[in-house]
Amino acid sequence: MIIAGFGFRAEATARSLKDAYDKLGGGADAIAVPDDKAGALCFKQLAAELDLPVHRISADAMQSVKTQTQAQKVIEKRGTGSVAEACALVATGAEGRLIAARHISEDRMATCALAMTSSEGQNT
Repeated sequence: MIIAGFGFRAEATARSLKDAYDKLGGGADAIAVPDDKAGALCFKQLAAELDLPVHRISADAMQSVKTQTQAQKVIEKRGTGSVAEACALVATGAEGRLIAARHISEDRMATCALAMTSSEGQNT
């Protein structure tokens, strides 16, 4: 399963989120967002457009994973290097792995990263 994790500023639009997602090529099976941002209009619009399951990620869970990207401003505000990467990784579980580091929307208001469950793509 592939999870698209999102981080975004208060000024972001659904277009901002979709642009960041499209830069990664789409193809997610679910989307993940910080719990406190799940009710944002832009995210609700994106979730409706994509029609994918939503994983709401707690602040504690985001802080429990190491991200590939380390943005100092995000570390100070959220306790993680990348909200998008942290959300994607938490949603895939302990064995998940990042397959695309955060990409930033053209307007710089949103980020998206992809993570995959460990069993994806492996022969059983």
